Amino acid sequence: MTTFTLDLGEILLCEFNIEDAGDIYRISSEPEVASFLPDWKSTMEQRLDWVTNYEIPANKEFLLAEEAADEHLKLGIIDKESGRFIGWCCTGIKDELPAPNREVMYAVSAEFTGRGYTTLAVKGLSRYLFEEKKADILNAIALETNPASNRVIEKSGFRFLRKVVLEGGKYNHYVRMAVS
Repeated sequence: MTTFTLDLGEILLCEFNIEDAGDIYRISSEPEVASFLPDWKSTMEQRLDWVTNYEIPANKEFLLAEEAADEHLKLGIIDKESGRFIGWCCTGIKDELPAPNREVMYAVSAEFTGRGYTTLAVKGLSRYLFEEKKADILNAIALETNPASNRVIEKSGFRFLRKVVLEGGKYNHYVRMAVS
């Protein structure tokens, strides 16, 4: 079976596989990532269970769908030069936002920040969602206290919409429309 991959030049976006569980666990445990994405924190056993029984099957379902509906897609970011798993770029429905509420989210290991990889990943996933999955609008949120994430979103073609309070945090809410 072939693995879904988007080749974005310096990086690849690849659907999660079981071997990624350790890297996802390691990166989600980094203080910089855990502080902004506490829901990704887990034990190694939980992460392996989630990847195996939820994330991989959900990816397959998303990839088989003609349009992006309620499904989720979680892709690993792979550094082409080293072959290392360095983060993830995902899409799913953000229930706390008004419809249409398909969100793009991401995280990259601290070792690989500042290289433009996250922006490249967000742009690549957004293009795929618009061109292949017929999405009309995408959302992204970033904590007001996370200037790096806000910059990634802005550099990826999203425009600021409003400030929102979600899950007890103050976020900037951005949107990006499909180009007709």
